[in-house]
Amino acid sequence: MKTRPLVPAAIAWGDDGTPISTTYGDVYHARAGALAQANHVFLAGNDLPGRWAGRDHFVIVETGFGLGNNFIATWDAWRGDPRRCGHLHYLAIEAHPARLEDLRRAHAASPHPKLAQGLIDSWPPAVPGLHTIDLDDEGRVRLLLAFGDIADLLPALACRADAFYLDGFAPSQNPQMWRPQLFKALARLAAPGATAATWCVAGEVTRSLVAAGFEVSQAPGFGGKRSMTCARFAPRFVPRVASGAVETTRPGRAVVIGAGVAGASVAAALAALGVDVEVLEQAPDAATGASGNPAGLFHAIVHADDGPHARLLRAGAAVTHRLLRGKHQHGQLPAGLDGLLHLVRDGDLARMRRWVEAQGLPADWVQALDAKAASALAGVTISSPAWWHRHGGWLAPAALVRRLLTHPRITLRPGVEVHKIERRGDRWTCFDDHGRLLAEAPTLVVAAAEGTQPLLQALGGPGWPETSVVGQLSLLPPGPPQLRLPIAGDGYAIPLPDGSLLCGATRRAGDDLSLRDEDHHTNFERLRRLTGIVAPTGTGSVWGRTGRRQQSGDRLPVAGAVPLPEHPWPSRRDQPHWAPRMPGLHVLAALGGRGLTLAPLLGRLVAAQITATPQPLERDLVDAVDPARFLVRAARRAAADG
Repeated sequence: MKTRPLVPAAIAWGDDGTPISTTYGDVYHARAGALAQANHVFLAGNDLPGRWAGRDHFVIVETGFGLGNNFIATWDAWRGDPRRCGHLHYLAIEAHPARLEDLRRAHAASPHPKLAQGLIDSWPPAVPGLHTIDLDDEGRVRLLLAFGDIADLLPALACRADAFYLDGFAPSQNPQMWRPQLFKALARLAAPGATAATWCVAGEVTRSLVAAGFEVSQAPGFGGKRSMTCARFAPRFVPRVASGAVETTRPGRAVVIGAGVAGASVAAALAALGVDVEVLEQAPDAATGASGNPAGLFHAIVHADDGPHARLLRAGAAVTHRLLRGKHQHGQLPAGLDGLLHLVRDGDLARMRRWVEAQGLPADWVQALDAKAASALAGVTISSPAWWHRHGGWLAPAALVRRLLTHPRITLRPGVEVHKIERRGDRWTCFDDHGRLLAEAPTLVVAAAEGTQPLLQALGGPGWPETSVVGQLSLLPPGPPQLRLPIAGDGYAIPLPDGSLLCGATRRAGDDLSLRDEDHHTNFERLRRLTGIVAPTGTGSVWGRTGRRQQSGDRLPVAGAVPLPEHPWPSRRDQPHWAPRMPGLHVLAALGGRGLTLAPLLGRLVAAQITATPQPLERDLVDAVDPARFLVRAARRAAADG
């Protein structure tokens, strides 16, 4: 999906305090009151809260988030309903995100101040894509804000909506929001029996709903309007969907193999969605592989074309930062969240700034700094331009893993090595090297680092091109404080709270995990080039650690349902999401050196696919990490050769 620069909302305020869009010349809500309108039109028009009673998950899709009044009214109704659904998913599309100051003004006198403040505190930077925000008790209310043009985003979403709030500006002012093609895209997202409601009664809207498979009726309107529109999805035929996109049932139990940052992220995401998870780890404890490093970096990147790598890492950095911000504030996690400098050797500052301007990236997300400004932030002399990633930083991965695995729905079993997995009936079974049953469940996720491919290939499953690299890092003992922020570039440097300085990491082929003095010296030289800091002579006082990382052939991770190796595919073989899958078998692997940036996001993606809940990435990015992408490429090559 090609992203476009976002244009923030331009809002004026009427004499009575009503917000008005100066772009569209229309009010954001009826003058009779935003929350009253939300309750009358959108909740009552969709038979809520009654329709979510007793459900594990309920999904609402809103076209036009605006200032969030419909969301706050829905959140309040959910909180006050003793028969509420277990998890409320609210996915809202907004082309023009409100500025934070306008959001504060709009909710200054809110009758639900705690909810309004929760939205304000969680408001993301105005960058394109999906922003996942967990609210309320253990994230049981999940807000997915999709920033961008609705025509681009609707076809890119993967979810099954139970209710639609149709709330763009009036068709006469914003006709693009009400085009017939968009209603067809809504129908693709609709679950059986989904409902829709809007204050709009324009004939073209009614006709578009009917053409998209909805049965339409009218109800008494709000705020002086005689009527409003209600609809129910009842198509004459059900359109075909991608076979491997989501599971058709939601399992109550799952097994995850691997207790590194990948496995822990999947387990935590599943547990948050109500799934009981058993985590099997061959080592004596969790996070003993590469996840056992003292610290690691997470950050986005900026590319000229804003392609899949840049978009994926941007989404991942946002999820990791938001996750850490809550846990770090409660004293549960050692982390540095004040930003990160990514140095660009021989960088062209003017070109970097053109990229930022062309993509409309806001200053509270990223800035292109000259060497002087970067040096002032870092506290050391920087000799090249740098990206300042405001939502980047460092964290202790082992601490994150341990925290993720403390969820009451997760059971960790260390010292358990899985040698074989097998499908028996409707369950996946795990066996040790003596053939003894270790665990079984309807759903299995393999996140076992270098052990992932052997387990899958023993099933005859398709593999993917992968390289394994051993890296060594070096930890300098506490000394005079110099570096203020973590720095990445050709290597990295992380100042830790005790005054020590972590730097690295080397890359070498093979399986030798022994520490090498020459690798320490390589890390010291990179540290000098990055920061000007000169390490002490010798390596006697330097602590080091090695670890192994796996990376796929296209440098993107592998996340999702495992495809069948040989199976009659449907006629379409051009996209990974059409591939048939091994039922209940999923994978998260090949994160390379980006585990801390990507694991929390991709853990949520895998969990969403398993539980048939809204996926936190656009479809083209889901395809970009899909294990079936390698089969698609092989089929294309065969067709070209044939």
